[in-house]
Amino acid sequence: MIITIIKMDHTTIAIKKDLKEEIMEFATKKESYSDVIKRLLKSARERQLHDLLMDEKNTIPIEEALSNAKKRWQK
Repeated sequence: MIITIIKMDHTTIAIKKDLKEEIMEFATKKESYSDVIKRLLKSARERQLHDLLMDEKNTIPIEEALSNAKKRWQK
């Protein structure tokens, strides 16, 4: 018989009860607080990446970029 012992590090964080309830609104019945928080963080990271990639500040249309490149690097 083989017994595997997995040591998991845990910590305690203090949050207000209303925040705890809000977090658990996102949980399924089988999810732990850690599972819910991991999922929320993943979603937040994906949203940040989306916002960064879709940000149109300091951008120009592709046609303008191609025209500028042709002018700059003429043969």
